[in-house]
Amino acid sequence: MELPHPIQIGISACLLGDPVRYDGGHKRLPFATDELSRHFDFVKVCPEQAIGMGVPRPTIRLVGDPENPRLQGSKEGADLDVTEKMQVFASDTAAKLGHISGYIFCAKSPSCGMERVPVVSETGQGLGKVGVGIYARKLMEALPLLPVEENGRLNDLPLRENFVLRVIAYSRWQAIQAEGLTVAALQEFHRRHKFLLLAHNHSVCGELGPLVADTLSDNLEKSADEYIRRFMDALKKPANPKNHRNTLMHIQGFFKDHLEKDDRAQLSKVIEDYSNGLLPLLVPLEMLAMFLKKYQVDYLLDQYYFDPYPRDLKLRVGL
Repeated sequence: MELPHPIQIGISACLLGDPVRYDGGHKRLPFATDELSRHFDFVKVCPEQAIGMGVPRPTIRLVGDPENPRLQGSKEGADLDVTEKMQVFASDTAAKLGHISGYIFCAKSPSCGMERVPVVSETGQGLGKVGVGIYARKLMEALPLLPVEENGRLNDLPLRENFVLRVIAYSRWQAIQAEGLTVAALQEFHRRHKFLLLAHNHSVCGELGPLVADTLSDNLEKSADEYIRRFMDALKKPANPKNHRNTLMHIQGFFKDHLEKDDRAQLSKVIEDYSNGLLPLLVPLEMLAMFLKKYQVDYLLDQYYFDPYPRDLKLRVGL
């Protein structure tokens, strides 16, 4: 698919190869620099540099209460405390990043780690507990709908596919909001994302349909807020083979008046073989796409499920 407009993703600067880590190094993420960069624009941020810490610099760590830690220096900078500076910078930055459609954080960073960041006691002893980076926490609290991931997790194919899918879906929502949300636009957004949503969460898909159908101009804002919150939450969990199977079978039903008996049997077999792990997802999808091109079923022609992101990213290869 061709992306309809430039999509921006926030990212830790070190993941783009910038030598901004405490020791002057970086953690370049090839998936970002070599693949995502072909389709997305990056907004890079190094929180430590932004609050005045140079390169090289003393290392910092999360200290104290995992739910409300301090951001303090390690042995070589024991008197250093940049908690408030980092919190202020994070709040200011979040207020300026409402236009981005996703964020990639640097894992385990005391500023940018989105989960499982080690927390130590005030004496430097390990607590066996983990927290969230100061900057990442503030950003995620301020922008709760924003799709976020870490560099390490993006080495996992289902998580990688899911992140890009969420980024593009969220960017579409941002686009219709920018144009001026209407009841018709909400209905069209739901219709075109129906099978994507179905593949991730059948029950939420069933609940959001009536919500959209009952939306009128006078309750549009409230309904839209509830809709996108539940929509983005449903997409957080990668679609599994069982849900894909049910979605594929649902789509198959649209061809019941078009396919010959042998074609129906072959399609059913391919879907079952995928469900049993004998074929990749691309096989039933390509077969359905072939039938769609031939029979031009109107309701399916513009469904994002068939083409959720640029094909050259190869995100469905291996699923």
